[in-house]
Amino acid sequence: MQPSYVTIKKQASHEITIQKSRFISHFKHTTTESEAQTFITEIKKQYANANHNCSAYIIGENNDQQKANDDGEPSGTAGVPMLEVLKKKNLRNITVVVTRFFGGIKLGAGGLIRAYSHSVSDGIVSIGLIKRQLVNEVIISFDYGWLGKMENELRQSPYPVQSIDYAEAVQITTYVEPVDLLSFEEWITNLTNGQALIIIGNETYLELDVPPTA
Repeated sequence: MQPSYVTIKKQASHEITIQKSRFISHFKHTTTESEAQTFITEIKKQYANANHNCSAYIIGENNDQQKANDDGEPSGTAGVPMLEVLKKKNLRNITVVVTRFFGGIKLGAGGLIRAYSHSVSDGIVSIGLIKRQLVNEVIISFDYGWLGKMENELRQSPYPVQSIDYAEAVQITTYVEPVDLLSFEEWITNLTNGQALIIIGNETYLELDVPPTA
């Protein structure tokens, strides 16, 4: 699993108008080529009356699968510029389809490249991005006498507190990146003089907002 990557915040669409043509960019987080192709097919069916439904996607831990399709626009004026925007922003596991309804004004090759690029970049800014950070869920169990100190220390640490369960013993669930597990266990052991039980759970992705950029 990838330690971290940036992708679209949610499945969504964004529309702009350029020289009377409507450009609707549709985004989805996709982790396989099958998911990407299914999404592209769905958009093409939904907008079957559009002049073009151009697409691009980047899939895989090392951006292994990359594909762009001009869907009838002049070669290299739609899909590739869209893909370049995704690559420039270092996005992964993302598929975008740009639907175009022709408005009667021809844009020329350069104009098309700028229009499709702008449609994708503007859509990304509008919808937002997230960083998916690989973490382990970690449960810390300890006696109530340690509650004040433990909660205070954890809330001032970089480890987000997911929940606190007040049962026979206190259980705090937090998230720790795999590379930090050893140092985290040592830290908790020192804080509690070895009186805390630490349970390392499964790996999962924690989603963090990415500040918007133009």
